[in-house]
Amino acid sequence: MALKADPTFTAQKDINGGKEGLKAARSIALLSYRSQDGYNQTQSEVDSDFLFAARASSYQQYQGQKLAERFDAYSYYTLTKCIDSHNCGRGRGGTASALGTIKASTVVAGIESDLLFPAAEQEYLAKHIPGARFRLIRSAYGHDGFLLEYEQTQTIIHQHFKL
Repeated sequence: MALKADPTFTAQKDINGGKEGLKAARSIALLSYRSQDGYNQTQSEVDSDFLFAARASSYQQYQGQKLAERFDAYSYYTLTKCIDSHNCGRGRGGTASALGTIKASTVVAGIESDLLFPAAEQEYLAKHIPGARFRLIRSAYGHDGFLLEYEQTQTIIHQHFKL
């Protein structure tokens, strides 16, 4: 929605179209990448009496700017459409049936505070992939927990590959 609201995106005149929409999309998306506890730990205002506090919003704007400098809006839009329409069970007898055909040694990690890909969904994957193991990453940082809790992530990977 944010991308389509940017008139330079819908004009499709050059690869730089949609930058402002991309910034807005990233800023909004951050609300689901991080949990409330994660935001409270990292973005709480130093002065709670300040009327127009902006620590969290300036962080979100910074992240939007950073993404817009690395990505073009059209690639981002295409990627989100692919993610939104992906269904591994489509045409394969359902998700559980499709997962049951996986033969690779599999570890599935979930993050306890992830709103985007809840741990319960990751447990479902592990339950239906033959021989898969589920590991929970404890983190207050939501979806970004796998990046920020790198020691837990590293341990899961090392144990799986016996490194």
